[in-house]
Amino acid sequence: MSKKICVNIVSESDISVQGHGVHTAYIEMVNALKKQPDVTVTTGRFGEQLSCDIVHLHTVGLKTWSKLRQKGPKKVISAHVVPDSFVGSLILAKYWRFAAVWYLKWFYNQADLLLAVSQQTKQDLLAIGVTAPIEVLYNFIDTTRYKTPAISQSDVRKKLHIPNDSFVVIGAGQVQPRKRIDSFFAAAKTLPDVYFVWVGGMPFGKVAADNVHMEEMIQSAPKNVIFTGIVQLDEMVSYYHAADMFWLPSEQETFGLVVVEAAAAGLPVMLRDIPDYQDTFGTNALVGVTNDDFCTYITTLRSDPSILKQWKQKSKRIAKQFDSKLAAARLVEMYRQLL
Repeated sequence: MSKKICVNIVSESDISVQGHGVHTAYIEMVNALKKQPDVTVTTGRFGEQLSCDIVHLHTVGLKTWSKLRQKGPKKVISAHVVPDSFVGSLILAKYWRFAAVWYLKWFYNQADLLLAVSQQTKQDLLAIGVTAPIEVLYNFIDTTRYKTPAISQSDVRKKLHIPNDSFVVIGAGQVQPRKRIDSFFAAAKTLPDVYFVWVGGMPFGKVAADNVHMEEMIQSAPKNVIFTGIVQLDEMVSYYHAADMFWLPSEQETFGLVVVEAAAAGLPVMLRDIPDYQDTFGTNALVGVTNDDFCTYITTLRSDPSILKQWKQKSKRIAKQFDSKLAAARLVEMYRQLL
């Protein structure tokens, strides 16, 4: 048997803000690698330079610098963010995007191997001048965890004051401009007898982009729009199973891990037509551009059980493609090649 690989996996979300996709991707990777017989995983331990073969970073903040500059271990970085990830996420980002370009280029170029979470992310990294070796490794999850909810559909709907016989559309992610919550509102006004549930909040608080306006939107939401706030990862399964379909109207993503979660829970998936999804979810998701597109899809799935079933089957393909079992084995092979 080959020598075990010792990996120190690091995400600043362990010690700071959670409730976002990077933290979920980090947790899923840690759990998947711990099941691999030829890998030993240590997480965090900020400020320490552990004896290991590989340091694998998921975040790009100052707390990771001691790990990044440690001599000896190979450095692997999962690139979850590109400069445009900040615009529409953090306050005034369009004015300091140039600084984000410079910083991310420097940070990512410290890697011995950079893992882009999609082909579009790889192209975005090359466009800002990243020269470190780049491989595409899509985010992944343990899809089996999303098949059985801890709380029944009726109990979740009761908690949210939604009638059991209602058609429910669910979305998930941070409440921020680039997620296009306004599209949720527009559809809710067009389809007043459909319930729209958004799971997520503003974990970055006052530094979140347009946070005052976002809070005003939440407070003035149509009666058929429900904001749950931040929900713990373990509870998300029950919220997905309480819905009939999933919709992420975001106009910028590097991957969109919540899409895989929803698909693993058996929900048809609807997305905005953006380049980031072309090599990931492709024809297995409903894709729209205008609010009319989105409302037409919702109405169709609601009124035709056979079409709803067809798109549930397509979601199974998404879940299978991004399941953690095969992805973790591929990651271990990447580690071995690097070493």
